[in-house]
Order: sequence, then C-alpha cells, then structure tokens
Amino acid sequence: MDHALAVVGPTETAKTLTLEAGRLAAGVDADLTLLYVADEDEYDEQRKQLAQVTRGNSTYSVGQAVEGARAYASDIGREVLEDIDIEYEAVGTVGDRAETVLSEARRRGCDHVFIAGRKRSPTGKALFGDDTQRIILEADVPVTVVTE
Repeated sequence: MDHALAVVGPTETAKTLTLEAGRLAAGVDADLTLLYVADEDEYDEQRKQLAQVTRGNSTYSVGQAVEGARAYASDIGREVLEDIDIEYEAVGTVGDRAETVLSEARRRGCDHVFIAGRKRSPTGKALFGDDTQRIILEADVPVTVVTE
C-alpha cells in the first residue's frame, strides 16, 4: 500500500475504521487521505437551515460546503489519529458519495480504500441502491469495509 483513502464519518464504526487505516498506512509508510463527502441532500438541508435562521439574508455556497466538509475530515483526523505518527491530507466534497469516492481514489492514485458501510438486506440494496456495494464493485483497488 502506497496511498490509502479513508472515507470518514460521524459513527464510531467510521472512526474505528479511520484509526485502523491510519495505523496501517503509518506501518507501511504510506500516504493517507481522509475524505468526507457531503451528499447533495445534506448540502440542501444546511442551505435551507441557514436561510431560515437568517431570514434569507445569508447564503450557503457549494464552496462553503466543501470547506466545511474538509474541516470535518480534518477534525476527525485530529480526534482519531492523534496518537499515530502519520501525516494525512483532509479533503471534503459535495456530491454523490460512491462516485466521489471512486473519482477521488483514482485522481489521487490511491491503491486502497477504507469505508464504513451499512448492513442492508438484498431487497433494500435493490430498492435503494448501496454506495458501499457500488464502490466495491467499481473500484480497481482493494476496498476494506466495516459494517455498522
């Protein structure tokens, strides 16, 4: 492993996965990128909440959402990786989670992806789709998944 991409999130499972990705990357002297993807629904909700609070006198741009996502990834890194001797890059984006993870991994030359997934029935996957399954199927690098 030369460059790992860990998809961060607020759950304990995602934090544990980030910690393990950090330990593995540090152990083999690999680069580590922490990625938080705010989906479009999350962005829209934040934008609406800000408009309500400010009575429409303030806007929430995509650029602000991207910076917020990057800051969140950085905060998770500081919290989870504080005892590990590793430098990492924190990245935030807004968009489709699966597509963004796949494109960021390719763009950055990552050779391993770490992601937390949800347990879903086969029917649930068929009806609602599953980002983790899509990443596993479409990634051309190894993917480590821990389910919540």
